[in-house]
Amino acid sequence: MSDKTPAAPPAPALAELRQEIDRLDEGMHRLLMERGRIIDRLISVKKTGASGSAFRPGREASMMRALAERHEGLLPLDTVEGIWRVIIATFTYVQAPYAVHADISGGDGPMRDSARFHFGFTVPFLSHPSAAAVIDAVAASRGDLGIFRLDQGASSGAWWRILTEPDSPKIIARLPFIERPGHPAGTPVFVISKPLADAAVRDVVLYAAQFERWHKGAGETLRRLGGEVVASAADASGLSELIAIPGAVDAKALRAALMDAGASLDELVEVGGHAERFRVK
Repeated sequence: MSDKTPAAPPAPALAELRQEIDRLDEGMHRLLMERGRIIDRLISVKKTGASGSAFRPGREASMMRALAERHEGLLPLDTVEGIWRVIIATFTYVQAPYAVHADISGGDGPMRDSARFHFGFTVPFLSHPSAAAVIDAVAASRGDLGIFRLDQGASSGAWWRILTEPDSPKIIARLPFIERPGHPAGTPVFVISKPLADAAVRDVVLYAAQFERWHKGAGETLRRLGGEVVASAADASGLSELIAIPGAVDAKALRAALMDAGASLDELVEVGGHAERFRVK
C-alpha cells in the first residue's frame, strides 16, 4: 500500500482561463442577439410601433426582483442591475423609440446618473427646468417617459395636480426599484408616462388630495394604513398633498379614514402607482 499523497491536478494555464472567458463572452453576445430576434417577433405580435408604448412596469419589477434574489458571487449587484436595466430599456426602445425627459431643477448630475443607469445611453435624455415642464413634454409626446425627484421642495408647487385629468400622464414607477445603501443611482425619482392600457402596477397607489383643513390625526391614520405623505403644497385654495398608500386600501376606504381622523377633504384623485420597492438586506 503506497503512502504517497496523490498529486494535485495541474492548475489551468492562463491561456485556458482566457479561452473560457472568451467562450462565455461569445455565448452572452449570441444570447443577446437571439433576444433581439425574439423582440423582432414580439413587435409584430404586439404592434407596439403603432401604439407608441412598450412599457410594462409590472414585468420589469418582476424581472428585477428575481435578478436580485438569485444574485450571488463576486460580481457586484450594482453592475448586474445596471446591465439588465440597459438591456430592458434598450430593447423597449427598439420596440417603440422613446426619450426620457428629466427635471434638473435640483441638479443635473443626479438626474443624469439615474437616467443613464436605468435607461442607458441609447435612449435620448432631454432636460427641463421643472416637474411641470417634464409632465407637459410627456403629455405632448407619442410615448416618452419623464423622471423627477420626489423631494421637489415647496417652490415647485403642487405639480401632482397636473396628473389628475384622465388623459394626463400618470406615475408608473419609483426608482431605484432595488434599494440598498450606496446605490450608484440612489436619488429617489418618480417615472411618468401617458396612461398605460395594461400592466400598470398598484402595489402602491398615489393620490392627489386637496384639503380645506388638515388634522394631525390624519397623518397618524396614514401611517396606520401603511401610507405616507410624499409631498405637500399650500396655496389660497387650501392644502394639496401627494399621498402614497398600499393598493389594498381603496379610495373609498382612504377617504373615510381621513375624514374620520378630522381632516376636511375636498378631492381625492388617483394619479398613478408603482411596484413595492425591493430592499436588499
